[in-house]
Amino acid sequence: MTSASALALPIAFALLLDAAVAEPPNRFHPVAWFGSLVAAFDREWSRPRLAGLAVAAALPVVAAGLVVLAVFAATRLHPVAGTVAAGLAVFATTSVRMLSAKAAEVVAATETDLPTARERLRWLAGRDAADLSPGEVRSAAVESAAENLADGVVAPLLAFALLAPVSPSLGAGAAAWVKAVNTLDSMLGYRETPHGTASARLDDLVMWIPARASALLLALAALAPGALPDGARWADAPPSPNSGWPMATLAAVVDARLEKPGVYVLNSDAALPSVESSREGVRVVSAAGVLAFVLAGALAVLLTQFLASGESVSLATFAGVGAMTAPTPAREVVAWS
Repeated sequence: MTSASALALPIAFALLLDAAVAEPPNRFHPVAWFGSLVAAFDREWSRPRLAGLAVAAALPVVAAGLVVLAVFAATRLHPVAGTVAAGLAVFATTSVRMLSAKAAEVVAATETDLPTARERLRWLAGRDAADLSPGEVRSAAVESAAENLADGVVAPLLAFALLAPVSPSLGAGAAAWVKAVNTLDSMLGYRETPHGTASARLDDLVMWIPARASALLLALAALAPGALPDGARWADAPPSPNSGWPMATLAAVVDARLEKPGVYVLNSDAALPSVESSREGVRVVSAAGVLAFVLAGALAVLLTQFLASGESVSLATFAGVGAMTAPTPAREVVAWS
């Protein structure tokens, strides 16, 4: 089993890479490669539900398996190479700096160039922005930043932290599996895409805990514990069972109405976000993302120590039982004269 301190290194390395380079170019990005693979399956099927089920079951496993093999091979080569490979896997499946930068660019553009802001919103959200007001564009940017905190940061980090104490290669594979599930949902999980239904339902299941953990992280990062219960009151407004939690919590944090016209409204008594409140929302998302890395490292270390202590207890118990059940040597009989 990997030492507790060593498990924090891949997470720290991934955070440093995120701060330094944000995202690798698409031609070198494993998530972009996976997206190209998914695109090949986004077509008409004679039995779309069955095909979609097969895609949702198989493609994330393929992605995870390749990552497990890569990290395992690197670890066998040298422990440092294994740490670097695991860190690269975490880096490839998470994004804090790029998410915050893109959201900030959209918000800034709403002040001076609304058409550009609407165009750049496509980086973050799939909604039609042609008729959105500046406040609605800012709302979409803030909502997307909050939702992507769960999908693109918390979920893969949590997966890595839970399985890396067993094996760093398994932890990296788990992060890749979660990211693959999220990618399938983002590409196929639409109502008008019957072969994407299984991907959407799988993503709903996988994201249940990360979405709620993200809401907690946003409240912690903003030092606003009251935002969590406030957000919980509005979290059911979006049709997704999960995305409402981080979005609604952020709506409470910045005290703004976040709205997708004709679909849902969060914090309806407030005004649409201003430039200042939107920037504050993006800053809180960024801080929550960094906090997610720190807590994931701590969780991995604690789980490793827990598993190690359990092994020690088991070995000690086994040794004690062995001592009690081992045959006692016959004592020598000494005749005293």
